[in-house]
Amino acid sequence: MFTGIIEGRGIITGIEAEGTNRTFWISSPISDELTIDQSVAHNGVCLTIEEISGGQHKITAIAETLAKTTLNFWAKGDTINVERCLQMNGRLDGHIVQGHVDAVAKCIGATERAGSWEYTFSIPKEFASLIIEKGSITINGISLTLFNVSETTFQVAIIPYTFEHTNMQYLKEESEVNIEFDMIGKYINRYMQFKK
Repeated sequence: MFTGIIEGRGIITGIEAEGTNRTFWISSPISDELTIDQSVAHNGVCLTIEEISGGQHKITAIAETLAKTTLNFWAKGDTINVERCLQMNGRLDGHIVQGHVDAVAKCIGATERAGSWEYTFSIPKEFASLIIEKGSITINGISLTLFNVSETTFQVAIIPYTFEHTNMQYLKEESEVNIEFDMIGKYINRYMQFKK
């Protein structure tokens, strides 16, 4: 479990194909503090630490993960957000995040607002029931609040701190991002489907 509060940015330093899997080496400020078998969110995707060496750590994405996320398009030199799992003895500053990506969304607008930034994203219509005005969403692992919600689009606003400390600063129109919808909303939606 995660909170969507990003700890740092990592740089992809190496990529290897192994059958249908892809292995990534990531250099990040937290790499040397990690442990083997630890769960870490990478752009919102929960992946297991396999190896640590020289300020870098290794993760592997299987075919299912590659098909449902943006990981299949990662390239050497790309910047990603990293967050270690939630400690149950601390504050929950964002919202409850599983690290299980539901969909890929496309950025269809990015506007600077004299000190903050607004991004507009499009999603497949099948997910319309999972987004609500002022609800929570995770974009590339970042816990954010929705506004201007329609059936297929929504907006988020980014404060300077988040812009400077995550990879939101690199997003532009046509960029694709990993989306995780609010877990509570997903359970309520599922319950309502079978309540009839």
